[in-house]
Amino acid sequence: MDWTPLIHALIAMLTQALVGLVLGNWWLGGALACSWWLAREHTQAEYRYIAAFTGGHRDGMPWWGGFYWKVWDWPSLLDAAAPAVACLVFYLTASKAVF
Repeated sequence: MDWTPLIHALIAMLTQALVGLVLGNWWLGGALACSWWLAREHTQAEYRYIAAFTGGHRDGMPWWGGFYWKVWDWPSLLDAAAPAVACLVFYLTASKAVF
């Protein structure tokens, strides 16, 4: 079983909690953490595009290469979506508890 989506979600929630407790802005913490994981997965999708369609040459990749649906698979989608869902749920529960 692949535990990386859950690990990413946990790290994102810890980041969100840290920013929320220090700065008092739970939304900002979630946005920062989720942006990190989404950017990470997008970068990996770009490398998968380069490997699959340009023969390993980065200069042959178009600007939309990381968005191409054929280079995204379920594990990479879960690695990006799990932190977003976890941070949203954490934000909703934390904002109700704080206010």
